[in-house]
Amino acid sequence: MKREFLEGLGLEKEAIDQIMAENGKDIEAEKAKATAAEADRDKYKEQLDTATAELEKFKDVEPEEMQATIEKLQADIKAKDEEYAAKEADRVFRDAVKEAISAAGGRSDKAIMAMLDLDTLKGSKNQKNDIKAALEEVKKDNDYLFKSKEPIDNPNPTGPIGGGGGAGGSSSALRAAMGLPEENGGK
Repeated sequence: MKREFLEGLGLEKEAIDQIMAENGKDIEAEKAKATAAEADRDKYKEQLDTATAELEKFKDVEPEEMQATIEKLQADIKAKDEEYAAKEADRVFRDAVKEAISAAGGRSDKAIMAMLDLDTLKGSKNQKNDIKAALEEVKKDNDYLFKSKEPIDNPNPTGPIGGGGGAGGSSSALRAAMGLPEENGGK
């Protein structure tokens, strides 16, 4: 609305000023709405451009190929999980065998494990008892691989070592046999 139009209607200057002020408020409110609408439009246009660009990347993709790739990756993950589970089961089995060897007084885990049929023991339904039985069989034929549980009667199985022959005993006879002088100043 223009001021000249209102003056042509014969309105007073104060009334025209009030009408123009109220009209200005309405115009500013509508301009704010238009600006907000333009910002939303620009945002949606940008999202559309981004989505179009992303879709363009998949233009040449075949859904069947993508499904085959997904299935292959799932199969690979399943195979890795099974491989890990098998390795973990093998580790647990070997630890159980080593523990049984240790409990039986084994001196060398590696040497004793080499004498066991580990594949048969691993497939056993009652592994703990079968491992124990297999260790007893190895112990029968190869008892040197296991610590003896019998006490040693003589705490010093070897004879005394070194001098300490006492008063003129075998020490002086030995020295004489070697052509050495006696210990107590004799030349």
